[in-house]
Amino acid sequence: MTRPPTAVQRRVIDAADPVTGRLRGTEAQLAALVKRGLAFRHPRPPHDHFLTPEGHRVRQGVTQVHEPATEAPATAGVFAPRVGGEEAAPESGPARRREVHSAWQGLLELRRMTNPDGAVERPCGWERTHLVQAAALALEAAGHHPAGQGDGGYRVRETPQPEAVAVYEPDGEALRTCAATLEGAGWQVSEHREPRTGTRYLLASPRRA
Repeated sequence: MTRPPTAVQRRVIDAADPVTGRLRGTEAQLAALVKRGLAFRHPRPPHDHFLTPEGHRVRQGVTQVHEPATEAPATAGVFAPRVGGEEAAPESGPARRREVHSAWQGLLELRRMTNPDGAVERPCGWERTHLVQAAALALEAAGHHPAGQGDGGYRVRETPQPEAVAVYEPDGEALRTCAATLEGAGWQVSEHREPRTGTRYLLASPRRA
């Protein structure tokens, strides 16, 4: 389900600090934004509220948002990083690049506000609970090509291992470039081969220190 924020919510979002995303409003207004996934309450005193990556996108002109209570596919108005191999993938182009850039900048701000030391080089708690989306966003934001239906490109997939995703890319050089991107984004990466098929893939986990 998607719907634009209310006029009141929009005013609160538009009035957010342009750098930090810090919000001001009544407790009810801020709680409503948190419920919709557009804001989060900082865990440390004074417990201010800040825009999430999705909230930053809304502030920059996206009028439809993803209701967090529903796991929705990547459809018009709902931002989702390209994990590769989607049946209905969003169109590439300048608009998509702007959305990805905005989401990545919002994620860096989320790292700064939620990591205890304010580090932006290390993944935050949200990324640890959204491993596939977080790794895919890092790759797409760096300009890597996601796989389509049957062609080359990266694919990010869940694994049985805790806090780890697998990244596939049939081109060996592109796979190594993906590894460098994830390492630069604060992930710990190692290369492996599937025992039966010999397919090479990356195993990536968010770095803790």
